[in-house]
Amino acid sequence: MRNVLLFLLLCGLPSLLWGQKYSEYALNRGNALLFKLSYSGHRPGGDLADRFGNNFSFGSGVDLITAKGNWIIGADVAYLFGGEVKEDVIATLRTPEGFIIGNDRGYADIQLRERGLYAGGHIGKLIGIGKANPRSGLRVTVGAGLLQHKVRIQDDPLSGVPQLDDTYKKGYDRLTNGLAFTEFIGYQILSTDRRVNFFAGLEFTQGFTMNRRDFNFDTRSKDETERTDLLFGIRVGWVIPLYFGQEAGKVFY
Repeated sequence: MRNVLLFLLLCGLPSLLWGQKYSEYALNRGNALLFKLSYSGHRPGGDLADRFGNNFSFGSGVDLITAKGNWIIGADVAYLFGGEVKEDVIATLRTPEGFIIGNDRGYADIQLRERGLYAGGHIGKLIGIGKANPRSGLRVTVGAGLLQHKVRIQDDPLSGVPQLDDTYKKGYDRLTNGLAFTEFIGYQILSTDRRVNFFAGLEFTQGFTMNRRDFNFDTRSKDETERTDLLFGIRVGWVIPLYFGQEAGKVFY
């Protein structure tokens, strides 16, 4: 965390110290579409922490940022994945020693993984810091969308388990989704020469979800529990800006 803050400070310092006025020759003027690729790490909270450990996500999206006011409106989608599953959804298939028997009568190596996604829209604002480049500063957004997660049951390629074929897996995977809200606060740079464009900051998600399977085979019941799934983490991203509009069309010699 300390290294991230130091990196943001070093990148943002030139915007505060270099020059006293936003140059008319700056190339980052006008309305713009911002195409984004990002990566994040999260710590779960609420009901999600009872099922999974820390996770990561790879995301993409697009923003429209206005020439006046630096207002932001956009959409994102992120693929979530993790390697720690705390809830053993296939415990009823295990022997007393904790093993699962495959169709070759040997032990099958079945792994449990976390998989999920978030898709939604957001609005916000880029608050410029310093006169040298008002397109670099504090980025604040709030949004809403769909949060989904499930337990991925990873087969043993050498030993099949009939109880865990593609049809039966749905009775164990705990597919869960619902409405979610997300907030981001961090630093974004859109350089005046368009060469350095990125963002980094803190991300928070609150999901109000439910199990969407009709029946869980291991519990022999339908799970109708209303869940509160939380995620807290850091997201960093690379931005590809596409500027358009009257100001972006000016050419100076």
